[in-house]
Amino acid sequence: MSARHARNSKLAEVAVADWEMLNADFLKACFTAVTKRLEALASSPEKTSSPSGAWLSAPGDGAPPALLQLRAAFDLSLFETATVALCAAHELDSAIGPLCASAMGDPTRPWPSFALALRVFEPGSWDALTAEGPLRFWRLLEVERAAGQPLVQSPLRCDERILDFIKGLNQLDGRLLSLVSPLAPARDAGDPAASAMLTRLWGSRQGAAPVMLRGAEGSTRLDTAAFAAEAAGRRLFRIEARVLPSAPADLDPLARLWRREAALMPLALLIDMGAEDASIDTTVRRFAATAGVALAASVDRGSARQLEDFLAVEVAAPDADAQEAAWIAHLGQSSTPLAKRLAGAFDFSLEAIRRIVAASALSDEPDAVWRECSANIRPRLDTLAQRVEPRARWEDLVVPEAQRTMLRQIADQVRLRRRVYDDWGYREKLSRGFGVTALFAGESGTGKTMAAEVLAADLGLNLYRIDLSSVVSKYIGDTERNLRQLFDAAEQGGAILLFDEADALFGKRSEVKDSHDRYANIEVNYLLQRIENFAGLAILATNMKSALDTAFLRRLRFVVQFPYPGPTERAALWRGAFPPEVPLEGLRCDQLARINLTGGNIAAAAMNASFLAAAEGTPVGMSQVLRAARAEMIKLNRPINEADFLDAAPVAPSLAGAA
Repeated sequence: MSARHARNSKLAEVAVADWEMLNADFLKACFTAVTKRLEALASSPEKTSSPSGAWLSAPGDGAPPALLQLRAAFDLSLFETATVALCAAHELDSAIGPLCASAMGDPTRPWPSFALALRVFEPGSWDALTAEGPLRFWRLLEVERAAGQPLVQSPLRCDERILDFIKGLNQLDGRLLSLVSPLAPARDAGDPAASAMLTRLWGSRQGAAPVMLRGAEGSTRLDTAAFAAEAAGRRLFRIEARVLPSAPADLDPLARLWRREAALMPLALLIDMGAEDASIDTTVRRFAATAGVALAASVDRGSARQLEDFLAVEVAAPDADAQEAAWIAHLGQSSTPLAKRLAGAFDFSLEAIRRIVAASALSDEPDAVWRECSANIRPRLDTLAQRVEPRARWEDLVVPEAQRTMLRQIADQVRLRRRVYDDWGYREKLSRGFGVTALFAGESGTGKTMAAEVLAADLGLNLYRIDLSSVVSKYIGDTERNLRQLFDAAEQGGAILLFDEADALFGKRSEVKDSHDRYANIEVNYLLQRIENFAGLAILATNMKSALDTAFLRRLRFVVQFPYPGPTERAALWRGAFPPEVPLEGLRCDQLARINLTGGNIAAAAMNASFLAAAEGTPVGMSQVLRAARAEMIKLNRPINEADFLDAAPVAPSLAGAA
């Protein structure tokens, strides 16, 4: 702590202590004045006293005593303020009760009442007794009214929260503690522009109209609100919309209670709207109509909800420059190259960056930050798609050199997109198409999925295979909603999306003959737009390139045709088909390359041959491999050239049966 900061803190402590002493002296003087008036009325019932303004005026400069702050906050009249002082004195001074009974001439009524206040403090005000008056509307005083008892004679009690405030204890009402949670001040502004606007709105005493924060993810909206609240001198609390009571009889008193708290201390409230629900929207609008002091509703990205009378404020996610600066701030200046890679590959909020760096600090691994980034997005995507652990590397991939070159270009475009788009100005020039979309076309087993694994491993990104059954829905709008969630989650974490059998999802649009065709075409149109706006790497694998919509093909940046492997490629595939731990003996890969199988079939045959050798207790040799390869040919219903299998023993019945 700097010397200047320590000195300021000490001065603040002295100021608080001085105010507490002033407030205690003022309260003592008020209670003395109330006692004298009650004693005067008890001794001379026919006489009344007038509330001289002297005992309810601020003593000197500086912050006024709490009772006078209460008067200003709720615009109380002199009579209403004196009535509050009478009730507070009764709560804190045991001698006041008997004096109340003596003043009213009835020993059975040792309590304050409106009737007593009207006699003790003149000029009285009958408006103070109404339900719309500040004493009862804001529940500064509670009327303990028994059945059949007149209002003016009913006992009055000072609300416990108000009594604490008058004594100088300004803490949130305990009835709200189970519903709201305090939020710590944000270290970053979230979206600086939105935060500045919110600061201006919340800087006024009234707190302006309620605001709807929409856009970026929830943590960025929260940071924006927290930063603005601190800048406006307010404490921010959060409440979930679903916990608000729907019945007006319960909701209105709660909203009034929060509004009262906002008058007693500078507060702001962030309502987390959660899932879209028309009834919740209605409840929030009604709540805000009464409690709408420095209030904001946080709406999820992509939500279509519109809250009437709320001022919409768009919250932008931190751009790549802001994320890079955050990575450097938390990792150190020496991490600038890594920060550039992280900002280019992932799209995290500033709060998520802080959390990831803190978690990675617990590990000694050199790539702990990158691993933590990849792990951070998995919970969201694991519910929407199937994660594939990328085990293949470049040396495992057997494809012609032209295809390998194109795959390396894909990796380079993903890895270097930050440099080209941001540093070289292409983001300002283009309005969309910042992602990389590639089509992998070819027969089954030619290496499409392996190539996707190679790219994921090389880039250090998660690979997710899209399960069409969890995406496509027969219900109108569900498919688009599922895809939106999928793409949004993938963009945040830089994940690679692999649409296997893409022709089933990105097929040609059909002629509209009925409503089903119309909605089917809407789904395809949405896919075409969303895939083009996707900022990450999307890979579409298909065995039927001709089945894809031509409009979609125009949006592809890369089309990689995976050819059927020739003899040279098949020989390389056989050489790499067995793990190093497998005992091999006498394999002739050039001979095996004559068998017309794809890489996927060769991998399956190699594993089956290993099982045959394990069962026979021998190393894997030509006998087992040729038998397994023959079984694959039978399974594929392909013609067999017996010359290719001259060295093979008869096919085992169990293997033939399985084929």
